[in-house]
Amino acid sequence: MGLRFASLGSGSKGNATLVATDETLVLVDCGFGIREAQRRMALLGVDPASIDAMVVTHEHGDHLKGVGSLARRYKMPVYMTAGTWLSGRTGDIPDLHLLTPEQRFAIKDIEIDPVTVPHDAREPVQFLIEAGGARLGFLTDLGFATDHVQKRYRNCNGLVIECNHDVRMLAEGPYPMSLKRRVGGYWGHLANMQAVELLRHLGTDRLEKIVASHLSEKNNRPELAHSALYPLLDGDESRLVIAAQDKGAGWQTLARA
Repeated sequence: MGLRFASLGSGSKGNATLVATDETLVLVDCGFGIREAQRRMALLGVDPASIDAMVVTHEHGDHLKGVGSLARRYKMPVYMTAGTWLSGRTGDIPDLHLLTPEQRFAIKDIEIDPVTVPHDAREPVQFLIEAGGARLGFLTDLGFATDHVQKRYRNCNGLVIECNHDVRMLAEGPYPMSLKRRVGGYWGHLANMQAVELLRHLGTDRLEKIVASHLSEKNNRPELAHSALYPLLDGDESRLVIAAQDKGAGWQTLARA
């Protein structure tokens, strides 16, 4: 069946993504409370008790809110950096694994590379996930694509990429100036056109699926992200998915070996 993934929801109110093979089910982040996470998983046909582990990118609430409660309820192993753990925002985690940035680890048949990114958190990482010959990249919550990021994210078959804001909407929007500077700065979030520039650098020929994620409800619109990314796909709209805050994005499959 290949490597599959589905978003429970993506945006400033909560982020979580399921990644599955025939043998393994992993949850990347959980920014929803436990009841809401359970509800969203049920819509995707997933029992939380079947999840083998959670991996966490950083300690901001829209990625961490439900991690501790899910881990305790289902005795779920959790992987995060020491910096994320030392934020103290999860409560007790019975089966905690401290990961090292840039050091690969495995959860059954899924191999995971935690990649260092620039973001205003203690020790943030994003993930490259490989299984069955397919390579899925997660790249949200970073202020800009460093040379290191550009090098590491080559040769992905699927990419969950941040399209947080439209530069003009952010500039003209309701946020106070300090927050505008944070969001648009080197330690904030990628704008639509930053995502486009990165994709141009990486190349899109190998990408079976691009999932535009973490769209701001106040500073972006799905149609703006779509119109920015679509020209990169040679007219094949089936390769582009926009993940929504309220309903995420359904199951996507990467078949390339």
